[in-house]
Amino acid sequence: MTPTRRTVLAALLGCLAGVLLAALTVWTVRDGRVAPDLPAKDARLMAEVIGLIRDDYVESTDSHQLMSNAIRGMVGELDPHSSFMDAEEFEDLRIATEGNYSGIGVEVTIDDDVLTVIAPLDGSPAARAGIRAGDTILSIDGQPVGGGPLGDAIASIRGAVGTVVKLGIAREPLPQPLEFAIVRDMVSVHSVRHELLEPGIGYLRISQFSETTGHDTEAAMRALEEQAGGRLRGLVLDLRNNPGGVLDAAVEVSDFFLERGTIVSAEGRSEESRFRMEAMDGDLARGTPIAVLVNEGSASAAEIVAGALRDNGRARLFGQKTFGKGSVQTVLPLEDGQALKLTTSRYFTPSGVSIHERGIEPDVALPLSEGADDTTIRAAVAWLKTGGTQVAAAQ
Repeated sequence: MTPTRRTVLAALLGCLAGVLLAALTVWTVRDGRVAPDLPAKDARLMAEVIGLIRDDYVESTDSHQLMSNAIRGMVGELDPHSSFMDAEEFEDLRIATEGNYSGIGVEVTIDDDVLTVIAPLDGSPAARAGIRAGDTILSIDGQPVGGGPLGDAIASIRGAVGTVVKLGIAREPLPQPLEFAIVRDMVSVHSVRHELLEPGIGYLRISQFSETTGHDTEAAMRALEEQAGGRLRGLVLDLRNNPGGVLDAAVEVSDFFLERGTIVSAEGRSEESRFRMEAMDGDLARGTPIAVLVNEGSASAAEIVAGALRDNGRARLFGQKTFGKGSVQTVLPLEDGQALKLTTSRYFTPSGVSIHERGIEPDVALPLSEGADDTTIRAAVAWLKTGGTQVAAAQ
């Protein structure tokens, strides 16, 4: 008797389930941890779904791609900041924290299929075009955003230098979407710039935290003191629209301005995810009052610095409430150049507060300002002129 299609399919699914079970039984992570047992029922369900898609979906599918998509969906459902990265995406992440890359220079997050701008990077094509923190990206090159992995959206935004990407943007409180045509360019990760605002009043801008930020900050502080004739009377540390970045860089920058005290602590399930970072002796600013500027685009590592300096009584915060990303992601390399970016910790400011989805309220709340009439900088400078002893109004 000729076997029916369903009988053959059931046999194939049984084989596939057996393969999955065998693989999951013997698979071992590189650090020695053995994968947990997967119930046979779940393995059979996975095999059944893959088999049905492979045989019955309207278009031909690749089993490897189906499995990659399954992994993406599994990780992506954990939280907006965890993701599975293929080799190309992992390399993009490495470049973004260590060197230069081609794109428009914007940090984004996705939550409930909503793609939101955390912040555009200083001097980037996105910043020059007028993209702002809090903007919602509705479409990329005419294709609606929603339902896909964050990595796919980032890949669509990036591209070769000189090419154009078109973004549809929703911005509160505007009733109609905005359209932006942005020419891609090389985006530099070097994130620190400095200048003297007035005699003795230094300005230090950190646009994101990369591998070079600590070194660049130290060099900038030395240059400012030299320009000031030996010592600053006050320092404006601008962390507005800083989407975060490398945790170690944020700890290093915080330590530059603290003699002692906790910088940040974290709690997680593994031993490696639980830690407390303490400041060591040595204040680059030598006790000079510091005004830290923040807004809704100040996130993650930027919030660690703002919280550390404020909670230790070293600085006063000016601006708007920060973004509220109080989690730590660890990048775990996998086989074939792939990687898992996984949320492993929740961090706490020195006062023991979690700012996750809450943000940090500034000491001096001010309306959003930018450009030549930057009232936030003016308010900070006015306070610094008092020696950091009282709050002065913007002049």
